[in-house]
Amino acid sequence: MDEQTYQEIFGLCQALPGPASTKLLFCFTLLHHGPLAAILVLILWSLPGAVAMYAFSLGVQRLAGILPLPVYGLLSGLNAATVGIISLAGTQLANKAITSQWTRALVIFGACAGMCYNTLWYFPMLLVIGGVATTAWNGGLAAFVTKAKNALNGTRRRPAASAVQQPIDAQSGQQQDIELERIPTNTRAAGDSSSAAAEPVRRRNVPDAPSSKEDITVSAVAEAVQPDLVISSRPHTNVSMKVGLALVVLFIGSLIAVLVPRSTIPSHSPVLDLFANMYLAGTIIFGGGPVVIPLLRSYVVDPGWVSARDFLLGIAIIQALPGPNFNFAVYLGALAFQSFGLPTTLGALVGFVGIFTPGIVLAVSTLSIWQVLRKRRWIVSFLKGINATAVGLVFTAVYRLWEIGYLTPQATAGQSLAIDPWWVVVAALTYSQSAWFGISPAIAIIVGAVLGLCWYGAVGRTLQV
Repeated sequence: MDEQTYQEIFGLCQALPGPASTKLLFCFTLLHHGPLAAILVLILWSLPGAVAMYAFSLGVQRLAGILPLPVYGLLSGLNAATVGIISLAGTQLANKAITSQWTRALVIFGACAGMCYNTLWYFPMLLVIGGVATTAWNGGLAAFVTKAKNALNGTRRRPAASAVQQPIDAQSGQQQDIELERIPTNTRAAGDSSSAAAEPVRRRNVPDAPSSKEDITVSAVAEAVQPDLVISSRPHTNVSMKVGLALVVLFIGSLIAVLVPRSTIPSHSPVLDLFANMYLAGTIIFGGGPVVIPLLRSYVVDPGWVSARDFLLGIAIIQALPGPNFNFAVYLGALAFQSFGLPTTLGALVGFVGIFTPGIVLAVSTLSIWQVLRKRRWIVSFLKGINATAVGLVFTAVYRLWEIGYLTPQATAGQSLAIDPWWVVVAALTYSQSAWFGISPAIAIIVGAVLGLCWYGAVGRTLQV
């Protein structure tokens, strides 16, 4: 595979919903070996973590309501370490998603708005707002704002700095005020090292040299807000465009068929509810595993299918296991079916299929028609805005886990980690271990668990059951 094809498929998988690494691996295998091999690779890639999470769900089902006191210290340490890991994941995702001031604003918007409210429809609405706003911004709003700012700055232009030598009028003998016109950064010579060093904004290559000062402004804005995509002329999949369009239609139809009965039929099965929630989560989650946590908590804890304690246990364990974080749905599906009085194996399968299918189908169908879609800048802008907003929701997950991570016999649903400074230390230590010293997240999670046990040995014995 050539570098251009790799970069473009990578960027597309990042911009579409679902687990990015899983979609990337599936599309690569599909491109070279066909659909059967791609399905086999998907199973091999996710199966170890999925089996481990299912096995863990079987153990959680047998836990008593009140756990031994050391376990609360262990679990609180795991949760504090998980906060550190997800904080690092949010920082890394933000570094990739932020390519301009606009995408930086969207990340902040997603984080702040996600912390202020929490319900089933709220997070999808935030993602749509981010996509529509980015489409409008790239479609002409950015250029309008920049021209307005330039016009406003022109009315307030002041004389040149005193360090610049001003010419002297021959008749009056006084220095004349001269108005210096700022040279746009795009017109500087590429070999001018002094101007490059003084330039406060990162230089970007503009394909066509603008012919006027106004064109320079518009071109610079357009380049700054457009996604950094590498365009390749090679096909990205061996799936025909007709098949791709058929997959899109089939997916939309399946989404309607799943969601409409849940809203219209009063006595529908809870199995349909669970599958619909997982299917919807797999459809609207951008940015990887950490983003799915606050949404899944609303989808399984709020209806009462999974307890808050068991949800926190699953979060801590999934961080230390191999494979995609979307395997969390296997654990939640098994626990939900246990509460329904149904076979947990079936619940694990429902969770797996429901959350993985939308991202895979959308990735394959989009790749088949990407040669046409990538010529529509509004589509790329829409995906870019959704992705940046979704990254902001990672920090929402950090906040919500922070508020429920400290477990005691009296507060099995969780309370804020800030109650005890020790958990703040554990979260900060976990973050620094992975970010600055290259320690794997699994090891950092284990260290957090050990520190939780140390906390119990020092002060946790005072807890009363």
